[in-house]
Amino acid sequence: MKALGPIPAGFAAIEGELAIDGHKASELVARAGETPLFVYSRRMLEAKFARLRAAMPDRLAIHFALKANPFAPVLEVMSNLVDGFDVASAGEMTMAFKAGVSPQKISFAGPGKRDAELMAAIHHGVTLNLESEGEAERALAIAKREGLTPRLAIRVNPDFDLKGSGMKMGGGAKPFGVDAERVPALARRIIEEGAEWHGLHIFAGSQALSADAIIETQGQTIDLAARLAGEIGAPLPHCNLGGGMGIPYFPGDEPVDVEAVGTALAARLADLPELLRDTHFNIELGRYLVGEAGVYLTRIVDRKVSHGEVFLVTDGGLHHQLAASGNFGTVVRRNYPVAIASRFDAPVEEEASIVGCLCTPMDKLADKAGFPRADVGDLVAIFCAGAYGASASPAMFLGHGPAHEMLV
Repeated sequence: MKALGPIPAGFAAIEGELAIDGHKASELVARAGETPLFVYSRRMLEAKFARLRAAMPDRLAIHFALKANPFAPVLEVMSNLVDGFDVASAGEMTMAFKAGVSPQKISFAGPGKRDAELMAAIHHGVTLNLESEGEAERALAIAKREGLTPRLAIRVNPDFDLKGSGMKMGGGAKPFGVDAERVPALARRIIEEGAEWHGLHIFAGSQALSADAIIETQGQTIDLAARLAGEIGAPLPHCNLGGGMGIPYFPGDEPVDVEAVGTALAARLADLPELLRDTHFNIELGRYLVGEAGVYLTRIVDRKVSHGEVFLVTDGGLHHQLAASGNFGTVVRRNYPVAIASRFDAPVEEEASIVGCLCTPMDKLADKAGFPRADVGDLVAIFCAGAYGASASPAMFLGHGPAHEMLV
């Protein structure tokens, strides 16, 4: 029997059934009209941010990486909490605007920005995190043609990565950012052209659970920013330290000691070199802020036994939960936190695999794990579904379409 990932704190049972912010899972499904359904908890979003804000130094701004969850009601909640939004497309930029976010609080990163996207960002006054010299030249040419002053920063490809991170974004050859040794010349070019120089974006990795690794990387990032500022020969207005903090998904995972990270970062920011004394610092986080606040609810439509193994077949699957199926950034498939929502507080009675409705063996939501006995009609809950779920999964695969979404 294979272990399941840890269910995040904050969920309870009402009359034996999973409850989300005091609402039974079956009640939420009835309200939505059908399954599958993503449910996001406003209370958990606010509580997670409050803990992070209390742990981080006062001078540090906190940004939300919109790609983690672009559901409009979630964005509206986040817009009242965070100091800024980080987007990766013109579409995400528009979503941020609709959530009431000021353009001056938005930064736009990502390789392969099209000219129309560069123009839109420049027209609105959004900060462009430039990913290459070529992108910089295109942005400068567009701004000159339009008679506008662009707000430009440089995304740096650092010489290091975040140890233990699930997704390494720095170190070695990367499609992201400008190699560190080429940054000073590009920054001087931007300044000489009369653009509004906004600073550096240094993102080394994501989904790390080790506080020590995050602390080390943030220290390296600050050291690199100071070295580059000296080589540029101009003040550094802003430095985006990236993200890095992950959430527990798998058996044995432990949450990040966010207080330890905040204490160490406060000490570093209190002892900056002269070149960085007036620099504004921020971190950008996505899944850490929203991941644990989401639950994916799907209904069992068939129970079958094959060669002695129990399979619970649901009306959901990898087309909504690519990550939980093990097909989004993992090498070895491990079980997410999963439960029978209809019998949330019942003991384990059998070993079963939970599979989706797609005709592919990749569509597996739980592999040979222990559950209470479940039957047709019961609800299954996939936890840690608040990030990289609905929008990061192939919803149109095999024509099944998107899931419902709800904020409670």
